[in-house]
Amino acid sequence: MGGATEQAQQARAGGDRGVTRQPAPWHRPVVLVALMLAAFTFNTAENLPIGLLQLISASLGVSPQAVGLLVTGYGVTVAVASLPLAHVTRAVPRRHVLTGVLATLVASSLLQALATSYGPLLVARLLTALAQALFWAVLGPVAVGLFAPALRGRVVGALSVAGSLALVLGVPAGTWLGRRSAWPVPVAALAALGLVSLVTIAVLLPASRPEEEPAAYGTSPDARRFATVLAAGTLSATGAFAGYTYIVKFLGEVSGFSPSTVSALFAAFGVACLAGTAITGAVLDRFPRSALTTAVATQAVGLLGLYAAGTRPVAAVVFLVLMGGALGPVFMTTQHAMLHCAPGRTDIALAANSGSYNAGIAAGAALGGLVLPLAGVRGTFLAGGLLTVGACAVLLAGRLLSGRGRSRRGRGHARDARRR
Repeated sequence: MGGATEQAQQARAGGDRGVTRQPAPWHRPVVLVALMLAAFTFNTAENLPIGLLQLISASLGVSPQAVGLLVTGYGVTVAVASLPLAHVTRAVPRRHVLTGVLATLVASSLLQALATSYGPLLVARLLTALAQALFWAVLGPVAVGLFAPALRGRVVGALSVAGSLALVLGVPAGTWLGRRSAWPVPVAALAALGLVSLVTIAVLLPASRPEEEPAAYGTSPDARRFATVLAAGTLSATGAFAGYTYIVKFLGEVSGFSPSTVSALFAAFGVACLAGTAITGAVLDRFPRSALTTAVATQAVGLLGLYAAGTRPVAAVVFLVLMGGALGPVFMTTQHAMLHCAPGRTDIALAANSGSYNAGIAAGAALGGLVLPLAGVRGTFLAGGLLTVGACAVLLAGRLLSGRGRSRRGRGHARDARRR
């Protein structure tokens, strides 16, 4: 992915072409809000079929499993397409990329709302997934580039809170609206939200060369750290979704909660995710490495705690909240790390991180499906917890290797000084 030499060359080239155009000061918070709205809209679009599953199934005359494919296929598309799309569009001004993906979101949402059969609905969903794959690659560099480097953690936190609100507010509200009217209505509403973001960004965000953006390159390029974060994030996603995919079944069969209580606990899980994201975002600039390690370790405790003590209702609630409080922060802290350690362009690094995380989600769901008939639903949480422990081990090994590298460099400098 290039490196410090490429970064220096790009910086010199940028200097030859002139200073990067930045929005006016009062435009910057407005653009950030538009980007937050877009993140909320994309995440709601991704997960809305879960809430509308029965309505879509009955309306189009297809099985619930086929409707579930609308979510699974979406995630796989994001995983596969993120890095190639980021590479293909690496020279396109970010305003043009953002307006393009948001225009695609608006058009594909309208196509979904107008679909009268399963085939066109699936095609339109995959079109939205392609737009989202590219959106997450360019979102971070554009958003954090609007503000001073010291505020990057808070900006990433704001974007993550907006994305988490999709599960806490967007999907429940869309489900409620669909049941009160028809399933295409909330899908069409997403097109309206996307249009608001599209117009705002098209008007207020200047166009500039991607390599000249303030956050186009990592602040501390480190290929080893990049690989460590990528591996830990993928393992964490796989572990989380090996269990999370079957959380409703676990709470009913293992913890003994009634269906109505399970629904309330599912909402509590979303609130915990939102709270964890907000709290982590507030401290991310001061403790970036510790925030990532803490989030992964908390997820491991939540998963293994549910496996070990999930038969006791009070303990199940405690560990469920811990798991929910970690789920959002894990992805947020890996994205934030990419803005610092990216060995080349940050958009390519973020695309790699988003793609690998979504691949982890798909792998986790598949792994849970394999473990379920062999070890029961508790076994899926054990498998997920052990994978998350593996992610902790990767982060620890990365720290130890980084410390040894700094120690060797220090001894080398000392020897050079003695020779002189």
